Amino acid sequence: MPSLASRYAASLEYLARAERVIPLASQTFSKSRTQYPVGAAPLFATRSKGSRTWDIDGNEYVDLVSSLGAVALGYGDEEINEAVIKQLHDGVTLSLAHPIEAEVAERMVDLIPCAEMVRFAKNGTDATSGSIRLARAATGREHVIVCGYHGWQDWYIGSTTMNRGVPDRTRSLTHVVPYNDLAALHAAIDDLPGQVAAVIMEPMTSAWPLEGYLAGVRRLTEDSGIVLVFDEMLTGFRFAPGGAQEYFGVIPDLACFGKALANGFPLSAIAGRREILDLMPTIFFSGTFGGETLSLTAARVVLDRMATGVPTATLASTGARLLERVEAARPEASRAFLGFSGHPAWVFQQWSIDDPETLAQAKTLFLQEMLRRGVLVLNTHDVTVAFTDEDLDVAAEAYAAALTIVAAGLADDTLLDQLECEPIRPLFRVRS
Repeated sequence: MPSLASRYAASLEYLARAERVIPLASQTFSKSRTQYPVGAAPLFATRSKGSRTWDIDGNEYVDLVSSLGAVALGYGDEEINEAVIKQLHDGVTLSLAHPIEAEVAERMVDLIPCAEMVRFAKNGTDATSGSIRLARAATGREHVIVCGYHGWQDWYIGSTTMNRGVPDRTRSLTHVVPYNDLAALHAAIDDLPGQVAAVIMEPMTSAWPLEGYLAGVRRLTEDSGIVLVFDEMLTGFRFAPGGAQEYFGVIPDLACFGKALANGFPLSAIAGRREILDLMPTIFFSGTFGGETLSLTAARVVLDRMATGVPTATLASTGARLLERVEAARPEASRAFLGFSGHPAWVFQQWSIDDPETLAQAKTLFLQEMLRRGVLVLNTHDVTVAFTDEDLDVAAEAYAAALTIVAAGLADDTLLDQLECEPIRPLFRVRS
């Protein structure tokens, strides 16, 4: 098989250029060389359309990353593009609030069960951080219990291994509990009587909630006067038009949305109870670009489409069909070290190799071979409504070939020999 050196020549050249002026050569940790193996992967993309992405070397990929789940309707959606171009002629950031702010907020209130009011921002960390400040203002308490991944701000990231630069005092106010463990949440609340302002959690990631778990979280927080926040950055609009709260029938006090909200345009939102959102002016949550009109225009189109229920149904069926084809095509030996879990619209790979170095080599070899065959993937399947049957076949065939190579490498201890790059060793795991 041809060497990968020429396939990614432009990526490697541009990496050297970019790293002179940008840490990790990327604005986003998950798009950097910490996730993609240097020398065996594309590191820069130049365009995307529908379900496909093209790298700086001109290689084409079926894109299972979908801009880290930020694109649900497909890249370059024509209806969104037309609306955004029309708005561009009238202005992007104006000196006064624009009517579209209320129009999009009204659509979110109509769609999302917990939403009585909405406040916009630019990224997920804005929204989750704003929700925590609101919860603290509403309760007069300081401590926060977290379950899942919630962004880069001090109040959350200080509870992870990436806590450098976060004051100890700030770290002491955040407490981590595992998912699907009501007893652990109960104990954390009991350890801090009358001191917990918020429980913030991703309502689902790779594991389905146990029977009664989310309802139990809701009950515990209500009984203790704690604000319950659902971080729906990824579950929002993928699980149901109104998010995981609609899908599971458990309504939080506040919820944070982003990513698919504007199909890749930079927009996030806090939605929730009026009496809590009414505190916004007192906590000074404000930004020049919160009312930027292009992203809100994109969101208006997205929300009108989501309200029909068709996109979420399509995402689920497409994700399920992809997994069926992967399972049917892959070698039997691969079932010993790789499984899948999660909702069909957001499927997680589950690797089961105990030795960390062997795991790093196996996962890197898998990526190397998937990318070689034109499938852009990390650890999840983030499908879009633009996926075709051909895309699913390409992805399934790539899985079959890549996993055959990995299985053979594990069997005869030749994983490292087959790598054309250094193994990726994780620096930070955002979800367990």
